[in-house]
Amino acid sequence: MPTVYRPRVILAEDHARVAEQLHRLLAPEFDIVAIVPDGHALLRAVEATAPDVIVADIMMPGLDGITAAAMVLARCPATRVVLVTAHDDPELAARGYAAGALGYVSKHRAAQELVTAVRAAARGDRYQSTRLSRRGMV
Repeated sequence: MPTVYRPRVILAEDHARVAEQLHRLLAPEFDIVAIVPDGHALLRAVEATAPDVIVADIMMPGLDGITAAAMVLARCPATRVVLVTAHDDPELAARGYAAGALGYVSKHRAAQELVTAVRAAARGDRYQSTRLSRRGMV
C-alpha cells in the first residue's frame, strides 16, 4: 500500500483548550509536529521541525501571529501560513495576507473550515473564512 504524504503542521495558539480543539480537528489528516503558545516559541519550533504549514492565532502574547508569520516567511518562504482568530476584522485579515499568509479562518468557523484552509495552504492556494467572504470584508 503506498504511503500517503501528510503535511507537517505547527499549531501556535496561546489558549490550551483551543489548541487541543484545533489539534483534534487537524490530526486525522495532518502530522502535528508542535503545539506552541506564542510567536517566539513558534519561531523556535519552525527551526526545529521544518513544517509545511503553520496554523497561528493572530492574537498571542509577546509576538503576535502576523508578525511571527512574516518572520518565518522571510526565513522559510516555502512554509505556508493559515491565521486563525476570533476577530472578524478586515484590517487584520489584510495585514495577515500582506505578511504572506495564505489563509484566514475565523475561530467561530474552525470546525467547518480549518481543514479545508490547511489543505488549500499546503497546495499553495489562498483561503478566506466565509465569515469574511459573506461580508465582503477582504
